[in-house]
Amino acid sequence: MGADRRVLAGVDLDGAITPLVPATGVDGRPVLLIAAADPSGPDIVPSWTSSWPNLDGWKRWLTVAGADHYTFTDLDYLVDESGVLPIPNAPRSIAITTSYVGAFFERQIKGTCEPLLNGPSRDFPEVAFTRP
Repeated sequence: MGADRRVLAGVDLDGAITPLVPATGVDGRPVLLIAAADPSGPDIVPSWTSSWPNLDGWKRWLTVAGADHYTFTDLDYLVDESGVLPIPNAPRSIAITTSYVGAFFERQIKGTCEPLLNGPSRDFPEVAFTRP
């Protein structure tokens, strides 16, 4: 986003923000951060903590209880489907990722009202709004 204005909105799925968001922000473009919950506290990704104040548009920081780094990819699902190693939450992790990322882009790119991004949902109790 920092290098290319054509990027209208950004999602970070449990990864570091590099380079950090500069003090000048990202021209008000929206950003969704989703991470695995960490029992040690909400600042699970140091680059997010540093960059958060500089995100100058619509933003949300969500954490998912019981998730790990691979929760937000299809790897858990593919491993589970292969039968080699059961991953009991694989279908749920796909539902969480596609629901929140889909709602974000529907809202930010298409302008659709997406209440899923307004606060906690009974449909997804494991998702916490760590920062607004």
